[in-house]
Amino acid sequence: MTAKEIRDSFKSFFESKGHQIVPSAPMVIKDDPTLMFTNAGMNQFKDIILGNHPAKYKRVADSQKCLRVSGKHNDLEEVGHDTYHHTMFEMLGNWSFGDYFKKEAIGWAWEYLVDVLKIDPKDLYATVFEGSPEEGLERDNEAASYWEQFLPKDHILNGNKHDNFWEMGDTGPCGPCSEIHIDSRSEEEKAQIPGNQLVNKDHPQVIEIWNLVFMQFNRKADGSLEGLPAKVIDTGMGFERLVRTLQGKTSNYDTDVFQPMLKAIAEMAGTTYGQDNQKDIAMRVIADHIRTIAFSITDGQLPSNAKAGYVIRRILRRAVRYGYTFLGQKQAFMYKLLPVLIENMGEAYPELNAQKILIEKVIKEEEESFLRTLETGIRLLDKTMNDAKAAGKKEISGVDAFTLYDTFGFPLDLTELILRENGMTVNEEEFNAEMQKQKERARNAAAVETGDWITIKEGDTHFVGYDFTEYETSILRYRQIKQKNQTLYQIVLSDTPFYAESGGQVGDTGVIVSEFETIEIIDTKKENNLPIHITKKLPEHLDVPMMACVDTEKRAACAANHSCTHLLDEALRQVLGTHVEQKGSLVTPESLRFDFSHFQKVTDEQLREVEHLVNAKIRENIPLTEYRNLPIEKAKELGAIALFGEKYGDEVRVVQFGNSIEFCGGTHVSATGKIGMVRIISESSVAAGVRRIEAITGAKVEELMDTVQDTLNDLKALFNNAPDLKVAIRKYIDENAGLKKQVEEFMKEKGAALKARLVENAKEINGVKVVKAIIPMSADVVKDIAFQLKGEIPANLFVVIGSVDNNKPMLTVMISEDLVKAGQNAGKLVREAAKLIQGGGGGQPHFATAGGKNPDGLNAAVDKVIELAAL
Repeated sequence: MTAKEIRDSFKSFFESKGHQIVPSAPMVIKDDPTLMFTNAGMNQFKDIILGNHPAKYKRVADSQKCLRVSGKHNDLEEVGHDTYHHTMFEMLGNWSFGDYFKKEAIGWAWEYLVDVLKIDPKDLYATVFEGSPEEGLERDNEAASYWEQFLPKDHILNGNKHDNFWEMGDTGPCGPCSEIHIDSRSEEEKAQIPGNQLVNKDHPQVIEIWNLVFMQFNRKADGSLEGLPAKVIDTGMGFERLVRTLQGKTSNYDTDVFQPMLKAIAEMAGTTYGQDNQKDIAMRVIADHIRTIAFSITDGQLPSNAKAGYVIRRILRRAVRYGYTFLGQKQAFMYKLLPVLIENMGEAYPELNAQKILIEKVIKEEEESFLRTLETGIRLLDKTMNDAKAAGKKEISGVDAFTLYDTFGFPLDLTELILRENGMTVNEEEFNAEMQKQKERARNAAAVETGDWITIKEGDTHFVGYDFTEYETSILRYRQIKQKNQTLYQIVLSDTPFYAESGGQVGDTGVIVSEFETIEIIDTKKENNLPIHITKKLPEHLDVPMMACVDTEKRAACAANHSCTHLLDEALRQVLGTHVEQKGSLVTPESLRFDFSHFQKVTDEQLREVEHLVNAKIRENIPLTEYRNLPIEKAKELGAIALFGEKYGDEVRVVQFGNSIEFCGGTHVSATGKIGMVRIISESSVAAGVRRIEAITGAKVEELMDTVQDTLNDLKALFNNAPDLKVAIRKYIDENAGLKKQVEEFMKEKGAALKARLVENAKEINGVKVVKAIIPMSADVVKDIAFQLKGEIPANLFVVIGSVDNNKPMLTVMISEDLVKAGQNAGKLVREAAKLIQGGGGGQPHFATAGGKNPDGLNAAVDKVIELAAL
């Protein structure tokens, strides 16, 4: 079976068992503050598992693209070195939300693997949770009893809490799990050592392929467990590992998932996969990483220096570095692999082909940028090695190695590789200590202490903010959180008009009011589809009716800016072309930011045209047409624009202003006239192929126009209220240029006269012509004089000039080449003498300068240079 056939067979099997097949969620997570990337199939169902949202389907199955490179699931350094670790991988999964449980999950897993895929049962092993006396948990005898219907007892193994008790996080849903392992060794190897001795022992041919999680508990903040009201089945099977098993390979990389890519990389590098271990590792790293990078960009995460973007940049740089070091790829090369990836995975994930041009451009620019950084880093490492050798050392400090890692993206193994080639080593203990310090800083910055949810009353949250800015409500539950020495409270309301931050729009602020008190809402966030209201103070009376009141001024400004981004999107497509696609946005009460795909700078003329088009739409006062709970197919028929990297349900909300029709969950003006006016204040590049526009609307435009008018009035006053300001300024510029030219001519004459006087007054010491002076000239003039003197007196010349310009002292030393060869060094002399003017400097052996703070020490500094020269 091909990889595609295997993926389809899994979906078909579970569809036959009454499961709804759902599409993969984006790999980049937008509304879960605890995660940057989808690292497991269950992520998109967290809101259902946590009880924040009812399950539309009781049984679900899918193939989910996942990324594991941070936190407890950090496999990055193993990727490429072994046969089965990956950054991006596909997870085949089936779920039950309060429907079937252990018996069916185990029975269907066995049926699919053995009856459908024809895997030999004697190669399969199952692990079950061995229990935990300290938590009062017994062995999972229930799961074991179901496995005994299919497997002999020596194929059912006890697993510890680390391997066989799954937890979503420090708190939340959790439960025992049962892993299915497969032994792919040869019959001879199996006869020597039974597979049950190698399960979970990191043997490359005895690996876990499927994990069946039985969520039946909730972990509280104090560590205790309570039963879940609705039990959940959550299974995850590594697609690449399954393909490897069915295709009879010993490595995931030998399957048709990776082979086309490996062949393309080998061809590009002029080598053959399977002949050289180091090159093979490099090719595997690149084959794995190109998938991660392409899918991340597709899902809206561009490489950057922050958070999720930094993770993607690190992965890309790791791949480039392997290509550079082991495959001789000194030019950008990874972007050329995209057609192979699309050919291989484009059918299952059509978004790759739709975003092809953008992905290529972003990867190419990132590669070229890092290759330049790499060259700089290598030069820095060369200098570090030379300094160490000069000091008689064969080891460089771990601090220097960490600087290379942190600033230039040099992993420790690259530094070690280059050092080894030069017979040197690095102090790993120091490096690890620096790395630990950085991790502690990051951990402390992000540390959040979260309490348990305290339930006041049962119920679901209803968002009413599209229709109301005030609404009667009550508190359902709350919890305390501590972050950066600040205690805050998160409150869940039964009905809320507060818009929770999402889709680029910031969260609402306002108050909740009861007859007893008023509590300020400082922000509203969304966590796993649940609106959470953040306060600094907890209401004293938690169980009384309240009125939730949104700050309407802030809401109106946000709505104006959000509606304006829709009009901007339409205008940009009109002016620049239909290739324009939204790549991100930020909507605040003060301004809006809109990122979009476009492959060159937007000209001033184009920006003005866009601005005029949007303002025309504002003046038209087009009313909002809103479609709520619209079936997604109907929305597409309307021509509504969807964003790449967003997860949409079966029903969506569509916002329309005339020809602008978009999928959107944000708040908007009732008609475009309420936006007032738009003014674009900047246009810039975010990444290759992605531009950013920043703009303001309404009252903020008025404020800007007032500032511009005041500035013009002040300028006119400076030019005696000239009727034509442009002509007046041009006249002053021309006059200034003329005067500047006269001054330059005068300075040249003065400089020539001064140079002649210096030559005339030069003293001869042991055959060396010494020019010594202190003059009130600028550094440029002094430098010019020094080089003219060198031109006139090419041998046996020693010049030392002290100068003062704007009360700042300067030392200049010029030495002829023959004296340099004899051992004189201007840089060393000037560095030492500069101490007398409280300064520092340096330069080349024949010419050097130093600046300082103390003009009174200039005479002594000039004398010091001559004294040190010992002519």
